[in-house]
Amino acid sequence: MNGRIERLDEFRLRIPPSYKPGMNGPAVIYADAAIEKDLEDPALEQAANTATLPGLVGAALAMPDIHSGYGFPIGGVAAFDARDGVISPGGVGYDINCGVRLIATSLEAGTAAKRLEDLSHRLYAGIPAGVGAGGGIRVDRREQEAPLTGGAAWAVKNGLGRPEDLGAIESGGAMPGADPDAVSARAMERGRGQLGTLGSGNHFLEVQEVTDVYDEDAARAFGLFRGQLTVMLHTGSRGFGHQVCTDFVEVMRAAAARYGIALADPQLAAAPFRSTEGQRYFGAMQAAANYAWANRQALTGLTREIFEKAFGMGAKALDMRLVYDVAHNIAKLEEHEVGGKKLALVVHRKGATRAFGPGHPELPAEYAPYGQPVIIPGDMGRASYLLAGTRRAMAETFGSSCHGAGRLMSRGEAVRRARGRRIADELAGKGVRVRCSGRETLSEEMPEAYKDVENVVGVVAGAGIARRVARFRPLAVIKG
Repeated sequence: MNGRIERLDEFRLRIPPSYKPGMNGPAVIYADAAIEKDLEDPALEQAANTATLPGLVGAALAMPDIHSGYGFPIGGVAAFDARDGVISPGGVGYDINCGVRLIATSLEAGTAAKRLEDLSHRLYAGIPAGVGAGGGIRVDRREQEAPLTGGAAWAVKNGLGRPEDLGAIESGGAMPGADPDAVSARAMERGRGQLGTLGSGNHFLEVQEVTDVYDEDAARAFGLFRGQLTVMLHTGSRGFGHQVCTDFVEVMRAAAARYGIALADPQLAAAPFRSTEGQRYFGAMQAAANYAWANRQALTGLTREIFEKAFGMGAKALDMRLVYDVAHNIAKLEEHEVGGKKLALVVHRKGATRAFGPGHPELPAEYAPYGQPVIIPGDMGRASYLLAGTRRAMAETFGSSCHGAGRLMSRGEAVRRARGRRIADELAGKGVRVRCSGRETLSEEMPEAYKDVENVVGVVAGAGIARRVARFRPLAVIKG
């Protein structure tokens, strides 16, 4: 594969449409020389395969956190014409609307240091986490559709947030086209007890300190300052979203054959966006996305309560304000300018983050001059970042950027390399308190299992599709 890649500039590579039959455009990978060395051939092949789907507009894109996924690579972005293009569950992923939110506090990390040990214990005890974890907010069968249509607003209505939170969430915390009738009984059952739960794997709740501010004006607008104590929360739609994807992969595979869509990989199962199958998946996916926003909002409410008890402060004094919440695994109907024309596109972002530029009408008024907040978590032992979207991202990547550091090794390889080591002790030596229900999770998620987020952020910043606003270091991490 590497012999077929062309370098466009310092930060971009290109797989030409001549690479394989059926490509409807090139695949463009955002990577500098350092990132290029670690690119996996299977992930690059998936980027090229993505370009074979009907209705592709421009190029199939991959961010510097690219690694192999299901169908699309993780870190993949692709836009399809809403009239004659497709929608693909593999372009969204199994954890629909896996996403991340950043919460600011009024506290300085230095003055809060003595409470961090107690805080980490309280968070671990109070936030349900782990594989298949329940113990969250159980919704009565008769009311189960409410979070699927209401999203974060449902959680706010039920006392797990504030009305002002909704303005700081992508899409206001709910997509309006959710169709609970397109969701299977099995998905409903899997999601019934998982609202307000963290899950496992790369999901986390992390207490952090703002160590660096690169754009003072943007940071001030986002409510951040050096030395500030913040919280980053990463989770998604849990078993509910996984089941929605599972249900529709087979539906879409049969639909692809019925509509004559040639698949370069069966995992790219897709249907025309306007078809019955395409619209049913889109409706179910939006329901799962809303479930995820309700889940993160519920966890935010729990987190605020725990902070108030740990620090003995009221909500007003703590001022735990939601900075922003972004989705990672989602397909959205958006309008973008392409070749001087405005087109309705189905933009798939899988392991990629929306990064709308300054002045976009979907941004909160106070953020509009600076671009959308783009939250980039790193790993347990290194930094995370807040970036801002740019006009160049709107022109080049359909307003998209990377979503994190990106895995460097498989979970199995990470476990193998961690044998005989005490990952929690190693992190403690760096000043990071870790609370985790499974030792294997710590091995799978050890820092070396991920690319260095500094390199990943350096590429998107160097390419001009996002710019640095602030940097955070981890202080306490809660994992399943």
